[in-house]
Amino acid sequence: MTREELREKANDLPLTPGVYLMMDKTGKVIYVGKAKKLKNRVSQYFQDSAAHTVKTRQMVSQVDRFDTIFVSSEFEALVLENSLIKRHSPKYNILLKDDKGYPFVRLSRETYPRFSLVNKMAADSARYFGPFGGRQETRQALDAVCAALRLPTCRRQFPRDIGAERPCLNFHMGRCDGFCRPEMTAEEYNRRIEQAVLLLEGKSKQLLREMTAEMETEAEALKFEQAALLRDRINAISALGKKQTVIAGLCADTDIWGLYRGSGKCCYAVLHVEKGQLTGRETELFTAPVEEPEEEMLSALTAQYYLPRSILPHEILLPLDTEDCEELSEVLTRRAGHKVWVHVPQRGEKAELLAMARRNAAQEAERATTDAERVAHTLELLQKMLDLPSPPGRMESFDISNTGKSDIVASMVVYSGTRPLKSAYRRFQIKGLDGHPDDYASMAEVLTRRLQRAADGDEKFLPLPDIFLIDGGETHAKTAQQVADRFGVDVPIFGMVKDDRHRTRALVTPEGREIGISGNQAVFSLIGQIQEETHRFAITYHHQRHGKSTLRSALDEIPGVGPKRREELKRAFGTIKAIREADVEALSAVIPRSAAEAVYRKFHTEKENPTQE
Repeated sequence: MTREELREKANDLPLTPGVYLMMDKTGKVIYVGKAKKLKNRVSQYFQDSAAHTVKTRQMVSQVDRFDTIFVSSEFEALVLENSLIKRHSPKYNILLKDDKGYPFVRLSRETYPRFSLVNKMAADSARYFGPFGGRQETRQALDAVCAALRLPTCRRQFPRDIGAERPCLNFHMGRCDGFCRPEMTAEEYNRRIEQAVLLLEGKSKQLLREMTAEMETEAEALKFEQAALLRDRINAISALGKKQTVIAGLCADTDIWGLYRGSGKCCYAVLHVEKGQLTGRETELFTAPVEEPEEEMLSALTAQYYLPRSILPHEILLPLDTEDCEELSEVLTRRAGHKVWVHVPQRGEKAELLAMARRNAAQEAERATTDAERVAHTLELLQKMLDLPSPPGRMESFDISNTGKSDIVASMVVYSGTRPLKSAYRRFQIKGLDGHPDDYASMAEVLTRRLQRAADGDEKFLPLPDIFLIDGGETHAKTAQQVADRFGVDVPIFGMVKDDRHRTRALVTPEGREIGISGNQAVFSLIGQIQEETHRFAITYHHQRHGKSTLRSALDEIPGVGPKRREELKRAFGTIKAIREADVEALSAVIPRSAAEAVYRKFHTEKENPTQE
């Protein structure tokens, strides 16, 4: 379908909740989204693309058709969207790990049921719990549950192997009550299994209450040995939540979310809290387009994280309002069988916990990000912000420095990626202004000389950069563009616009379009570093030139002191102040005595007659 046909179809949609599926020419689903009002949301894709993000423009350019599914409420749209994302794995949706990363615990249906780990639920008579975290963590948690309840984890088959051999090492280590012994009954085995089920369903408090009541009953009946065994199991179960991340998640009253978009990698962290105490943490790295709003990222993550689960906390704290909090609360409450409150705290202890969760996410993302990934990510961000065809590999920056009418100089600083390439730095003395300072004319002269040297094949000025950065605003950039046009050079040019603290807050095109960079720390830091380095290099050269000029003018017209002797004095004393304070003997050690006496008379006569020229 053409863009016009897609727009007409979108405008015909009703103002009702629903889910939409964008498809390419092959019919493959490339994006799934939900909307409170389908017409408004879908039609936005086929309006003016100037307001779209890079990701949206890329996605829309591949859309050949779209389908919609109408639902009766916003929370139904949330559930359906998540289901369709899982089914189609669209390339433009944020996706968590597939089901292989989230195992289920399966409990078989037989006289002696056994637990096992599986990747997916099957349509059989078994009971399933989960999905849980990583496979290794879930296996460890399941072993810990069985050890706490002293259930077997060996490969013996019941009732076939009951009484066939002596109990295994687990029995002698106190990790199993030896259900392979004839005196242990199937009824007791199944009672322990049901206790394990309560743990896997997140009902540890209920189980502990029941076991505590049973222990007290046994103690009152003077069955102290049995009461002691129950006490040990109660202690083991109480310690589970603090030792196993999976079990901690099941026992949690509250989940606290942290989200971090780093240089190259994104990460979320979920902190599990029970009775005000931190019991566990889950983190996961994921990828997202650099321009993806954090609210949309969080909405996608929380839906994919919680909607497949049947065991849920009572409270979920989010760092940002995703506009889905109410719908997510409703659907999770229905699924959990108890009230689940999803909200964004603004202050107090809960807000501090959110900050802790974000720090956990940040540390995990930064730990997993290499220097090369940080560089690539920063340059990719800059590419997209400036709408460049590729990440800039070489950048050149220019600045002008002067003091009044004298010693006007310019600097050219070169960056290769995010690092300065000092061997390619160049500096210029402005020659064509006849002592009249003009920053625009100075910049034009510098760019002209730089591009002429490149046109002449001077390897010191090759290759041309991917972008020119000009210290100054729109007019500076326009001046540079005029020079580039004369040479037929097609290199993007941007002025560096400063804020009140002399930091580059934005880049500006020769046409006057400002591109704010302060909102992205990586790009803000890089451009600021380039601007400061260019200014430093220009100022350093200016000071050197100004020092030479001051020394030259102070020694002018002294009999017997020409250019050669001025240079010798400069090398020996360094500054005019040192020359002025030197006596005749010290000066004579550098230049002939007659010239030394002339220099001495020059400065000491000026001291005695300060108004004398």
